[in-house]
Amino acid sequence: MATFATSDQLLVIIDPVARRWDGESVRIAKDVLSAGAASTKVCLPEDQDEFARVLARRGSRRPVVVGDDRALMRAVALLHRQRALAETVLSVVPVGAGLGVSHALGVPSGAVAAARAVLDGAERRLDVLVDDSDGVVLGALRIPPVPLAAQSDPTVAEAGLAQGGGHPWLRTYQSLFRTLVPSRPSRLSAAPATPGPARLRIEVDGVTLVDLDQPVEAVSVTPGPSGTAFVRVRPLSLGAVAVPLEARGRTVTVSGADFRYRADAAVAGPVRVRTWTVREGALGLMLPGR
Repeated sequence: MATFATSDQLLVIIDPVARRWDGESVRIAKDVLSAGAASTKVCLPEDQDEFARVLARRGSRRPVVVGDDRALMRAVALLHRQRALAETVLSVVPVGAGLGVSHALGVPSGAVAAARAVLDGAERRLDVLVDDSDGVVLGALRIPPVPLAAQSDPTVAEAGLAQGGGHPWLRTYQSLFRTLVPSRPSRLSAAPATPGPARLRIEVDGVTLVDLDQPVEAVSVTPGPSGTAFVRVRPLSLGAVAVPLEARGRTVTVSGADFRYRADAAVAGPVRVRTWTVREGALGLMLPGR
């Protein structure tokens, strides 16, 4: 059930990648939030450690993350480790290249619309997946990890060349830059670009959905609704079209040979076994009111 937020004191944390990527959207969001809230404290952390310190010292202020999916996931992970996720109402203004998770959760895409949702929206309680290593998944879990189509080139982003990334001339420049600079392996994912079939045992609430003797091409796990996870397994097709296997449950365990997985915007692993459990209503997120 949605509840309206009561705190008009905001802690606006502007991720450094967002500042480099689209300074104009950051400025617009900051202006809208400052004009609409009773009190706004703006912080400009320079790295992840400072980001964590700022969030930990939020006091009674409601945190607002201005950044991409990775900034959102960083904030969620930090609050979860502090055991403060359930009691914190989080807001996000999406700015950056990778925004698929934020948009899938219902956060508006424009800086003005997202900032207005922070001020005038409603708190929604969303289910998340928590694994046995304390990792949190908001949207989708995929095995093998599927590359993010919208992910920016890390070489360009780190060089600070991604400012105003929506301009055609900049996309042309980035393309030229990538052809001139030798490619290097991405630190964001060590998974192969075209992984082959995997042999995995997948259990949902202790019941085996697929076992090691049946190779699978893809596995996806998404939280919700009503405190359950939706599991979809696509078996390896040998000529005829394989019918996907589907199940719902509160816990999902995957085991077998070393495997990697994409959880929202990050790739993790390799691991041999991992269990995810649904935490119903664990995340309070400000979204446009209905």
